[in-house]
Amino acid sequence: MHHEHGRYDKTGMMLTAGSYFLWGILPLYWKMIDEVQSEEILAHRIVWSFIFMLAVITAAGKWNVLKTALSEMKRHPIVILSLILSSVLISANWFVYIWAVNNHHIVEASLGYYINPLISVMLGVLFLKENLNGWQKLSFGLALIGVLISSVHFGSFPWVSVILALSFGLYGLTKKLTRLDPAAGLTFETLAVLPAAAAYLGMLHLEGDAAFLSGDAGLDLLLAGAGAVTAVPLLLFAGGAKRIPLYLTGILQYIAPTLTLIAGLVLFGEAFTAVDMITFTFIWSALLIFTFSGTKAAGLPSGRRKKNKSARI
Repeated sequence: MHHEHGRYDKTGMMLTAGSYFLWGILPLYWKMIDEVQSEEILAHRIVWSFIFMLAVITAAGKWNVLKTALSEMKRHPIVILSLILSSVLISANWFVYIWAVNNHHIVEASLGYYINPLISVMLGVLFLKENLNGWQKLSFGLALIGVLISSVHFGSFPWVSVILALSFGLYGLTKKLTRLDPAAGLTFETLAVLPAAAAYLGMLHLEGDAAFLSGDAGLDLLLAGAGAVTAVPLLLFAGGAKRIPLYLTGILQYIAPTLTLIAGLVLFGEAFTAVDMITFTFIWSALLIFTFSGTKAAGLPSGRRKKNKSARI
């Protein structure tokens, strides 16, 4: 049985790490279509995610999951509200991310996903009445100093980072409160903003400003593929996160911003100034302390058990 448990953990680890790996290299995808306006990419991302999710649900024979979610909405109309809220939050997150990547703000976008776990905990404290230990408070202080240094030096608040972190953190919070099946959740979220996205694309086509179907078949494929590249990591994450402890999900999530940061610096030649280095050092220190405090809080009483855990992974 012990062996069995280890196997599940491994699967959970692989699925979760896979989702963060895909999120980390996603900027490369948006860069390939950066001649398209961010708004149009977002609209395609919504429409094709919805189509892709319907295909996945049909292939998996999971229509009953949608029915269950619908009856849940009938019983608790608050679920509909939270779905609308989460769809607005994730759309805002997608838009800012696509805009950041295609307007040379990849480094700032990666910073947002480093801050994200700290924001999530802060939201837990505010809304779910969770408590912080001393180490966690210290890590907050350090991260805050990092963000402030960046703000003061560049004379502007790192809006991209903060909006990305806040929108994704709040999105996670709405998910926690509704607890719908992940596939059903994503389907209904994209459905909630689908009319607006479809109307926007229709308008672009009528005005002759649409990049889609304008003669570039490769571009059309990439825009249509936006659904798959959006949904696949979310589904992997949903499958993986259930199988592993929360602190492990927390550690794995740094894969994404690290890959994004490397892509921004190495592939797209974005500047990384001394002030960036100071900001990131504060935030990375905060994350180290934060992760360490999470492991302790996760109740790993002895070094032996901890070693055993990593050996199994």
